[in-house]
Amino acid sequence: MNQLVIGVDYGSDSARAVVVDAVTGARLGTGVCAYPRWAKGLYCDPAKHIFRQHPLDYTEALENSVRDALREAGEGSGQFVCGIAVDTTGSTPAPVDEEGTPLALLPAFAGNPDAMFYLWKDHSANEEAKEINRVFADEKHENYLRYQGDYSAEWYWAKILHAKRTAPAVCEAAATWVEHSDWIPALLCGNTAPDRIVRNATGAGHKAYWHSAFGGLPAGSVLEELDPYLAKIAAGFRAPETGGKPIGRITPEWAERLGVSEKAVIGTAVFDAHAAGLGAGIRPGYLVKVIGTSTVDMLIAKPEALEGIPITDVCGCAEHSIVPGYIGVESGQSAFGDLFSWFRGVLMWPVRDFLGTLDLPEAEKSRLEQAYFEKVIANISDEAAGQDPDENLIALDWLNGRRYPKTDNGLRGMMAGMTLGTTAPGIYGALALAAVFGSKRIFETFTGRGMKIEGIIAVGGIARKSPYIMQMLADCLGRPIEVSGDSQASASGAAICAAAAAGIYGSIPEACEHLCMATEAVYEPRQEKRDMYERLYRKYLKLGAHEEAFLKEAAGTK
Repeated sequence: MNQLVIGVDYGSDSARAVVVDAVTGARLGTGVCAYPRWAKGLYCDPAKHIFRQHPLDYTEALENSVRDALREAGEGSGQFVCGIAVDTTGSTPAPVDEEGTPLALLPAFAGNPDAMFYLWKDHSANEEAKEINRVFADEKHENYLRYQGDYSAEWYWAKILHAKRTAPAVCEAAATWVEHSDWIPALLCGNTAPDRIVRNATGAGHKAYWHSAFGGLPAGSVLEELDPYLAKIAAGFRAPETGGKPIGRITPEWAERLGVSEKAVIGTAVFDAHAAGLGAGIRPGYLVKVIGTSTVDMLIAKPEALEGIPITDVCGCAEHSIVPGYIGVESGQSAFGDLFSWFRGVLMWPVRDFLGTLDLPEAEKSRLEQAYFEKVIANISDEAAGQDPDENLIALDWLNGRRYPKTDNGLRGMMAGMTLGTTAPGIYGALALAAVFGSKRIFETFTGRGMKIEGIIAVGGIARKSPYIMQMLADCLGRPIEVSGDSQASASGAAICAAAAAGIYGSIPEACEHLCMATEAVYEPRQEKRDMYERLYRKYLKLGAHEEAFLKEAAGTK
């Protein structure tokens, strides 16, 4: 145990840490910690598409998950840790002061959601995103949409512009805005000051639109058209670093809090999906699908391989975003597993409401709620899996808007063909089919425009836990799908970055060769299902076209 690395994966609900032997690749310990404030539903308003997270959730989860992982790795293992790197959701920025402290940690802004981290799925900036698209595509200057496509409410500039209009006091107090993925590494090595903080290539390229062809970020004069405040933030933005680069050593304070050696090197962060791509062993020609609450589809390619391929309406292309030296190509869906979470929540509502009327201890209420979930709700997916889909029941997967193709956060979910005979398993099956068809639409657009896909690797909770969804996905895509054996692919990807940053390996691809886990399962497409799914897919596309036309007409009558 003389060369250990730690990868920490910050997901939407919790942080996961993994301790990896950087020589043998053995996973020695894992730790998971849910965000306590987030778990209580604090600082969020789903009806208004507001999802905020408190910085203390991040620091507490970091400390607890790492210590648990080291405890499992064995007594004294912390002294052998030579590298740490993290991945996070994104774009998840927060306003910070001149010392790099998130404003929510200051007394003047304590408890203020506008002073916290704006989680990736916060869509409160939808109108600002539309405005950014109009300005970025204006013919009087560089077309800033030509690599990343339409700007999204999930991303950096839209969220800052929305905050400027809705929380001016927060913006006035902020020295800059920092991605979660940049703040944690900076905190660990004591480089949080805005003029010293290291920005990562993933966040800068995919979310802030940094590109060498632009000479960096969009021009200050263009950002000023939106609001001079954006140009001010851009002026202090440092050139980004790629994943796997060392940015400093851990501070004595954090070394003590985590229980690791003060010699540990802190590496540049990446976003969670891209870390999962590394953990899955992404390489040219292979599509990696991260299937969780949302999905992210990733490819890497040399710049010359993408020349002449029109793909900005189905994905974003950023330099060095997944593997240094390559273009990271990213697509995905805003909701996948969230569709099922939403449906389960709807079905659980009457139970929770009823239990709230009973004079019982809270522990007993929780036990009864869990028992109902396990005996009734959890069985709905099994019922759906045991039957073919209802060919008259079609749903759209846009409950959280559409990320790709053609980003539109204003789109909504829809279900058509319900009758008095429609059942809960039938609805679940329709939602599953909608989720899979959303993936199929992206895949077919990739291949239809000349992107070469030799193989598909899936990672994430759904990939490993739902044979029903994975078999349906293989059937609908008509391709075999490999499932990575790594249950913590994102955390492992972060550990790969840590191993490269610590100098144990000379590059991220070299680290991947030694540290990635083997395939766990392969789902082969069933040809006998192909015609049925093609019929249903055509109905899905028609329903989507109807939804878009309906919303366009409705907007025109206002």
